[in-house]
Formats: sequence, structure tokens, C-alpha cells
Amino acid sequence: MTQSVKMSKCNLTDMDNMMDSLRLVIYIPIFVFGLILNTTALLVFCFQLKKWTESTIYMTNLALMDQLLLFSLPFRMYNSKWAANKRVFCSFLESLYFVSIYGSIYTITCISVDRYIGVSHPFKAKQLRSPQKALLVCATIWVLVFGATVPVYDFHPGDEGSFRCFHGFSDKGWHPALIGCLEVFGFLLPAAVLVACSARVVRVLRRSRERSPKNQACIRIIYSGLVAFLVPFTPSHLAILLQFFVRRGTITDCTLQANITVFVQLAMTLANVTCCLDALCYYFVAKEVRTSSIRRSFRQWRSTINSGSLAGMDPQNWTELSATQRIGGPEGRGQESLVCASPKTNTPTTANGRAELVRPNSTNSPSVSG
Repeated sequence: MTQSVKMSKCNLTDMDNMMDSLRLVIYIPIFVFGLILNTTALLVFCFQLKKWTESTIYMTNLALMDQLLLFSLPFRMYNSKWAANKRVFCSFLESLYFVSIYGSIYTITCISVDRYIGVSHPFKAKQLRSPQKALLVCATIWVLVFGATVPVYDFHPGDEGSFRCFHGFSDKGWHPALIGCLEVFGFLLPAAVLVACSARVVRVLRRSRERSPKNQACIRIIYSGLVAFLVPFTPSHLAILLQFFVRRGTITDCTLQANITVFVQLAMTLANVTCCLDALCYYFVAKEVRTSSIRRSFRQWRSTINSGSLAGMDPQNWTELSATQRIGGPEGRGQESLVCASPKTNTPTTANGRAELVRPNSTNSPSVSG
């Protein structure tokens, strides 16, 4: 939401031109690396991971949001003026950009809430979490953010001639109610939920008696999510607030306006780095889901052998049987869920090959499920 400040006493045209060149230098590597990282992530999620869990659904949704941002980025690089008859197309691109930004914000927030439920409320998680519910949440995010960007189509006055897309928003784009909703519901509320859920999950994992590699992997995922959220979005929303005060005439000093102009344009440019930072989340989740599946298959195979349920069975069928066993029976969802999901439960296997769910000892501290 960049805007060239045009006050009667302050001439910032030269600074705007300098920032145009600087933005181009920043946008090009963001576009190249973001396109590579997000395309790779989508290929991994869609073709390498065989089981769609809540985690992979949310991460795929986040990658799609980032791809939407990357689609609009070349048009943000274009600094020349647009013809008046391209106003609707420009507004459409601006709408897609805001959809990608705030869709990413809400997707990251939903990931943190989902993880909080899995770790802090493990016995309710099976009722509250499922791949179908994750899909419904993602669909709701798309509907809400598209609906919220409808006012963008009125940001450029219809009576002006040529204009710069992604620049020069009218006063309607800086209405106090709109900026207030943007700051509160677009950033402050999601940030508060994200930080609270992340702090709770980290606390539970660190108090756990089991210092397993998976617990540590979960903590790394949480920290990467915080970085992917706070680094790009905190400065950009502070910049929007400062620019709002300039537009309202609250800040009139030319030197201060010049400094704010630099900060606004840098912050809004660096906000696009979210499409690269999200790759941290993709990497840790994809790595942990893959290694978790290997460990789980080996444990189930070993448990089945120790139970004696494979006695007299053709060894060629052992792998197939152990791979299809799940906690709660062959048709149950079992514990195959989000990384950082829920405390471990002891699940011995009976002689007939069925898994029996045993309530964990109440004295045990919670740990992450395998």
C-alpha cells in the first residue's frame, strides 16, 4: 500500500524516484527465489507426501497464497504509468496482492491454532481436527479475504487519466475505519493469537520429560512460523499506520515525512519476502513428516513382530500389514496427523493384530506423538 506523499510544503519526488530503483533491486531476487521455493514446495506437498494431513493442507494453502503474491509482483515492478482504461485490471491485481498477504497471515495463524489444539488438548484433537476441517478452514480464508478486498476496486479515482498501479490510492483507501480494520483484524489480532498459541506449545514441549528429536523439530517449526509472520508483517503494518498519520495531516514536518516515506516504501517492499520466509515452514514440516512416517512404519513393524501376530505369515506380507496398521484400527485416523500433534499413547498390539489404545499414565508429561 505504498503512496507518494504529496504535501504542499514537502517535495519528495526525488526520493520517490530513488526508492523506485531500490524496490526493483529487492523485488527481482524475491521473485526468483520465491518462485523456485514455492514451486518446489507445491511439488513436494502434492506428489511426494502420500498422506494429506492438516499440516500439509495448511502448508499447501500457504504456498498457493505465496504463488498469488508472486503473480502480482512483476506488475509491482512496473513503475511507468498505466492507461486509464486499465484501471479495473490494476484494481484486480491489487486485490490479488492483498488476498495473498492477508490470506498468508490467516493461514499461518490457523496453523498455530491447529498445532496448539494438537499439543495442549490431545484428547479433544480428534474431534476438533481433521483434513476435511482443514480444507473447510482454508476455503473460508479464501472467501473472507476476497470479500475484504472489494473496497480496493474503489481506491483509484475514476476521473483521473493515466495512473501508477499500486500507487496513488485515493482518500478512500486511507479512510480511518478501513485502516483501523486493517491494523486490528489484519495484523494485531492474528499476531496475538499466533504468539499466544506458539508460546503455549513451546512451554508444553519444553516441560515434557521426553527430549525427543521430534519435540525439537516441532519447536523449530514454531519459531520458523513466528519469523515468517513477524519479520515481514510487523514493519509493513507500522508503516501503514505512519503513512495514515501523514495523510491525515498529523505529521507535517518535511524531514519526518521524508524519513517515513523511506521507511514505508522499504517496509512494504520487504513485506514481499514472506514468500521466501514461508519456505522455512515448508522445509521443517516436509522433513519432519517424511522422517516421522519412516519411524512410525518401523515401530509398527517391530511391534507387530514382537506381538507374535506375524507367526505363520508369509514374510513378504509383513511390510504390507505393518504399513496399514493404525492406532484405533485399520479404519481409524490414528495418530497420523500434524507435526507437533499430541502426547504419545502406549499402543500395544494384541495377538489378532488390532491395536489397543491404553490411556497414558497421568503422571507422565505430554510429549509429541510419533
